[in-house]
Amino acid sequence: MRDEVRAHSADLLEWYDRHARVMPWRIGPSDRKAGIRPDPYRVWLSEVMLQQTTVAAVRDYFHRFTARWPTVADLAAAADADVMGEWAGLGYYARARNLLKCARVVVADHGGVFPDTRAALLTLPGIGPYTASAIAAIAFDEPATVVDGNVERVMARLHDVHTPLPTAKAELTDLAAVLTPTDRPGDYAQAVMDLGATICTPKNPACGICPWRVPCKARAQGTASTLPRKEPKKAKPVRRGIAYVARRIDGAYLLERRPDSGLLGGMLGWPGTDWAEVPPDPAPPIRGEWREIGAEVRHTFTHFHLRLTVMKATVPLDRTPARGDFLDPPDFRPSDLPTVMRKVFDLAQGGN
Repeated sequence: MRDEVRAHSADLLEWYDRHARVMPWRIGPSDRKAGIRPDPYRVWLSEVMLQQTTVAAVRDYFHRFTARWPTVADLAAAADADVMGEWAGLGYYARARNLLKCARVVVADHGGVFPDTRAALLTLPGIGPYTASAIAAIAFDEPATVVDGNVERVMARLHDVHTPLPTAKAELTDLAAVLTPTDRPGDYAQAVMDLGATICTPKNPACGICPWRVPCKARAQGTASTLPRKEPKKAKPVRRGIAYVARRIDGAYLLERRPDSGLLGGMLGWPGTDWAEVPPDPAPPIRGEWREIGAEVRHTFTHFHLRLTVMKATVPLDRTPARGDFLDPPDFRPSDLPTVMRKVFDLAQGGN
């Protein structure tokens, strides 16, 4: 059994040596064999960015972050608002807050050097079991078991596991652990994720060219396209709110920075009401002749759909807001807004 497992891992690594995806944060297999080691900072940054997000969406953000903050010490010294602004549009904003916390702990408590074990990485802010395993394996070649959605799918098919997710997570992790080699565990971790992303895809898996097509039990049983099974999703509730876009006659916009905790924490946004399933009462942040934009903003978060009514007003220079601050045109960049707030801005810009 042990020889069979080693053979499966070796087959996958041989495939990876030929077909590894080229990504800006990755040290490819040929470079690793030449002795070039991954930068733990870049591995960590990419893994945090990739959570709940696609590789295609992350590439430009990664390039901008590493150009502006090339080391963990640079990031640790950055202003919170600058980092949140660069993160805008990538979503799941708690990741950006934890990014800063983690960078500052690495600099303050570890001399700017990332710990080199999974156990030590787990003590850092914002690093959970998956991220710790990924950094430990990819950056430090610890034989940690790395299991993301791609790996779950590969394991479910390889072993023909019909238990639905998320119930099957522990079982699939155990199966993945058996296959994790002590030789080249960092390359192996990336290889199995690449396999899921490019060959063992959610729909229409390319079983005919898969390096694991022979041992794959789901392929033999004809069940690959049905796996992994998932428990039925619960319907998302709809929440409603009002967003207020106030523009002063000199061109300044009224914005506020959201509290650090909660959705869009620490991000710039338009003052507004709470978001609730019961339509909220109006709560303008400043006196003005408010008018409603005809359309509404629609946005979906992980746990609910949001519908925002957009109100717009132009106010005089001497009007004082009850909340928020006016940003002069040179200081206001719509690109610094999270996606839902940019949608509000775009609608207000086009509204009459």
